[in-house]
Amino acid sequence: MPKVSAKKKCCKDKPRCKSCPVVLMRLSKMGYAEQLTTGKKAKYDLDKNIPKKAMVIARQR
Repeated sequence: MPKVSAKKKCCKDKPRCKSCPVVLMRLSKMGYAEQLTTGKKAKYDLDKNIPKKAMVIARQR
């Protein structure tokens, strides 16, 4: 399981980038990531196989 740290601030891209804090928060709510630390640069433990549909939903603006 790869560990990913969130960026400090969203860059307003469309679709959102994979290390955006909003995307990682949405993936954790869906059950595909687990938050390890809190704060501005939170760290997440991601699942190996995240379905493409779940990633598209998490990255949409």
